[in-house]
Amino acid sequence: MTHSDHPALSGFLRRLLLRSKLTQEEQGAILSLEGVTVQATANRDLVRPGEKVSYSCLVIEGLVGRYDQMADGSRQTTSFFIVGDMADLQSAVCPIAGWGLVALTNSTVLKVPHAALVDISTSYPAISRAFWRDTVVDAAILSKWVANIGRKSARARIAHVLSEMGHRMEEAGIGTRTRFGFPVTQEQLADAMGLTSVHVNRTLRALRQEGAVDFRHSVVDVLDLERLHSIAEFDPMFLLLEPA
Repeated sequence: MTHSDHPALSGFLRRLLLRSKLTQEEQGAILSLEGVTVQATANRDLVRPGEKVSYSCLVIEGLVGRYDQMADGSRQTTSFFIVGDMADLQSAVCPIAGWGLVALTNSTVLKVPHAALVDISTSYPAISRAFWRDTVVDAAILSKWVANIGRKSARARIAHVLSEMGHRMEEAGIGTRTRFGFPVTQEQLADAMGLTSVHVNRTLRALRQEGAVDFRHSVVDVLDLERLHSIAEFDPMFLLLEPA
């Protein structure tokens, strides 16, 4: 079990405070959560579709993806989770997974027992609302991805996900919106965007040539933030960054 005030819990608290006001006592309760630390190599499943789980996965290190799986075994990535994200907080109240979680890179997660999450939610109504708000953000990001894949060009899809990840990395304190590490392969990005890896490669090259963004060696350098956001039609409103 972990000790109190695990660095990953500090990251999770930081995420919650972006959207929720919590007292020092409430913050302390979150930092006192305990769990089991698990390491996973790239492409290893953390949760499989249909699995009943008794814990939620907090990302300590690496990059985690949520996916849906087809009958033939093919997969569609539907979300990216970074350090400080509780990738499946909703499983505390819906423990049978309708999706899977996979380590997209070598990753470390803290498995926080559902019982502990339910206990502090019951003891502190403001924490319960903060958790609820966090899952609303998760749903808002998923909705944006669906709309982007259904209605936008490959160029706009990729520009949008890079804009989104820049904002989220900056919020998490692990990068800025104009420069951040993003250790996703072109194949993984293609899977998430509903494209082929060849199309992703061609699109990234075009975005670099027009002076918007350069994405190489797992690092995103935004060359012109206004241009990137314009291509993406990016508005961070869906990230719900006003504390309530």
